[in-house]
Amino acid sequence: MAATSSAFVSGLGSSSTFLTGAKRSHGLLSAGFGARAIPAFTPGKLIVAAAAVQPKKSWIPSVRGGGNFIDPEWLDGSLPGDYGFDPLGLGKDPAFLKWYREAELIHGRWAMAAVVGIFVGQAWSGIPWFEAGAAPGAVAPFSFGSLLGTQLLLMGWVESKRWADFFNPDSQSVEWATPWSRTAENFANATGDQGYPGGKFFDPLGLAGTLKDGVYIPDGEKLERLKLAEIKHARIAMLAMLIFYFEAGQGKTPLGALGL
Repeated sequence: MAATSSAFVSGLGSSSTFLTGAKRSHGLLSAGFGARAIPAFTPGKLIVAAAAVQPKKSWIPSVRGGGNFIDPEWLDGSLPGDYGFDPLGLGKDPAFLKWYREAELIHGRWAMAAVVGIFVGQAWSGIPWFEAGAAPGAVAPFSFGSLLGTQLLLMGWVESKRWADFFNPDSQSVEWATPWSRTAENFANATGDQGYPGGKFFDPLGLAGTLKDGVYIPDGEKLERLKLAEIKHARIAMLAMLIFYFEAGQGKTPLGALGL
């Protein structure tokens, strides 16, 4: 629901901390007025400032009310792609909310990779994705056991590192983690945001930052746009994978459903 924020401050000389002294006040002003400039405070004069606050986005745009089902109070719109969707109240606890967002990111990234792999794999081999593992020569020259063991070893190592970094951010950015790959230099959480490592290793094209004198400098504006784009694509990919599973249950493939 759109609202209007208005602030009326009567000058009381240098004793006023609302505009001059308190960090909290500055934060409230920034939140209420966005990037709009606030006139300089002049003792003895009345300052009137007003700006429209951007309404919270809803996952049911046509519905403006509905309590926590439509507009949960624990979702404040600060997360990329936050449209107030939490009908089960899973994110009431801030710790759980952080964990669910991390899980959504990881599952979404795997889903995006899987969707591309399914299309490319079938287009190249002609074998449906749900039969690829059973096709003759599909896993040659390796046995299924060797592939499974290798996957468990490599993914277990990576996931254990990610798990440790989630509970203790940047704890894995030390040289002893992987001595041969200059961990602290290449794998540091360069963007400063959990789940978005960035840096010259994870952002070699500089899509969300620039590399200057060997130091990665994130671009906050670009990063926020990419976060939103990623989470939207991730959600679409997860829905696509769900549809692929239903199709596979009927013996159909994505390319077959498209008539290709």
